Amino acid sequence: MPRTIYINGRYVPESEAQISIFDRGFLFGDGIYEVSAVIGGRMIDNDLHLDRLERSLSELGIPMPVSRDDIVAMQNSLIARNELNEGVVYLQVTRGSEDRNFDYGDALKPNFIAFTQVKKLVDTNAHRTGVKVALVDDIRWGRRDIKTVMLLAQVQAKREAKAQGCSEAWMVQDGFITEGASSTAFIITQAGKIITRPNSRATLPGCTRLAVLQVAADHGLQVEERLFTADEARLAREAFLTSASSLVTPVIEISGHRIGEGRPGPVTRRIQEIYLNLALDRAAVQ
Repeated sequence: MPRTIYINGRYVPESEAQISIFDRGFLFGDGIYEVSAVIGGRMIDNDLHLDRLERSLSELGIPMPVSRDDIVAMQNSLIARNELNEGVVYLQVTRGSEDRNFDYGDALKPNFIAFTQVKKLVDTNAHRTGVKVALVDDIRWGRRDIKTVMLLAQVQAKREAKAQGCSEAWMVQDGFITEGASSTAFIITQAGKIITRPNSRATLPGCTRLAVLQVAADHGLQVEERLFTADEARLAREAFLTSASSLVTPVIEISGHRIGEGRPGPVTRRIQEIYLNLALDRAAVQ
């Protein structure tokens, strides 16, 4: 079945989805994106993603293209039209289209596109056995808290990780891990405390991260939000990463150093199970 794409208020076949070559997202990376997971045909943590979408657009002075209710209706329509059971819904809002110029007109109308992708999210091999991550230099711009479409540094980080036989890259600045190329980094100390970096302009405020922190607090797990070094990560008892499309994924090796016993640990397993069950329960009552 041909995939249906949403573009500026219209649903069109993928083969007919077009946008101007003068779109500022294409020319300048002047745009925002969000990705929500879909499991059993229902979105997971979508309210958190729309909160972040609004914040990111506000930080760049781009107006919301339509209301939140209209976005949710569109997302659900795409899921139904494409018969998506498991995968993601991708949203992208750019400042708009006009002749190329670094400055932009004040009356620009945002371009808004969305599409679905089929992807296995639950009970993947990565969830069962864990993944390896590489450590790479963090060379991104200074406003990483804004979820922009400027992803070249992350693309290069992913390519470097792949060349090292790893599934993800954790980026390092001044000796401290900031975050993954497409994930939030967590470690668990030898004392059993869950450590993740606090939100700031240096990192993206992860939606799955926020949900996991709430899970940990609700179930009496010790959490500390602070910076941690690459050396500390290598010595961790357990480690895991989170994102909308990877959920909670164990990390079994960091830059060639085995973590714990080289397999997913008990705390990570517990968080995996609790988070997924709660996410599915929330999605069921949408």
